Amino acid sequence: MEFLAEYGAFLLKVLTIVVAILLVVAGIAAAGSKGKGGPDGKIVVNKLNDDLDEFKETLEESLLSKDELKRQHKQKEKQEKAKAKEEKKKAKADTEETRQKRVFVLDFDGDIKASATDHMREEITAVLTMAEAQDEVVVRLESGGGMVHSYGLASSQLQRIRDKGIPLTVCIDKVAASGGYMMACLADKVVAAPFAIVGSIGVVAQLPNFNRLLKKHDVDFELFTAGEYKRTVTMFGHNSTKAKEKFQDDLEDTHELFKKHVTQFRPDIDIESVATGDIWYGQEALQYKLIDEVGTSDDYLVSACADAEVFEISYEFKKSLQEKLGFAAQAGVEKAVTRFLTIVNQQAHSKG
Repeated sequence: MEFLAEYGAFLLKVLTIVVAILLVVAGIAAAGSKGKGGPDGKIVVNKLNDDLDEFKETLEESLLSKDELKRQHKQKEKQEKAKAKEEKKKAKADTEETRQKRVFVLDFDGDIKASATDHMREEITAVLTMAEAQDEVVVRLESGGGMVHSYGLASSQLQRIRDKGIPLTVCIDKVAASGGYMMACLADKVVAAPFAIVGSIGVVAQLPNFNRLLKKHDVDFELFTAGEYKRTVTMFGHNSTKAKEKFQDDLEDTHELFKKHVTQFRPDIDIESVATGDIWYGQEALQYKLIDEVGTSDDYLVSACADAEVFEISYEFKKSLQEKLGFAAQAGVEKAVTRFLTIVNQQAHSKG
């Protein structure tokens, strides 16, 4: 018994020390975050042309003989000299007409809350400081949709590019449905892979109702509102026919706004035939004029590298000290729930 008592006392001491250390670290982290100003992240730029050159060189070194490599190196040296001369001429001219076209590539991987908008708005702001009318912005977009207001904001970010008169292309490799297509239809050109899922121009809302379960266990649920339509349907109270009808009317109004949005940017679409909530694969989507070309983002960007400088642009938020030390458990749980709901939402957009 004496041993157990001593062991228990030892554990309490260790636990006290650990808790004290955690409190001190948390205090330092909070103090550090309060005193820091400045930007929350940074822009990262990667030139795709250089990546392609590296891929090619790696394969050449593995596949070609020594004699073939020598010939390749000599030919490359000639090309580089000729390119250098051409660049000098362009530098002397120094006019917009002679500058090589630039393609800025952004990625949007949308969850149900369109959380990627936080990154994209910073990326677009950065791109708009440099991009001109002769350039192009390409967005590789993947999303099964989600909250209307969240995807409305994401669409508004893409609208900023169009408002500046810069050509906008959206590439869809897997899915751009519902809110994802709300974004995609803004583009001057939409390119989708042969089996990419496109469409779902509709609105859906679903929620459980526990009113009968509460009544069964003699639990009352009271809801107080000011304003006839402050709350229509609820999860715990009784939903009247009038409340359900109002909720349905709101969905219909949102659907009409969605249809007007698509028609504004793709006027050649027969909106009534595609705004049924149905989805189409790439080739079918082309027939319905939901997209302009069938192809992958890889093909599109490799082709762009032939006559333009192609840059991948990404924004990376700086992690706080709390996050680095593992004090972001709540954020982690929230992300996990969002991810789960996003997967469920994406599975709904499938014909298989």
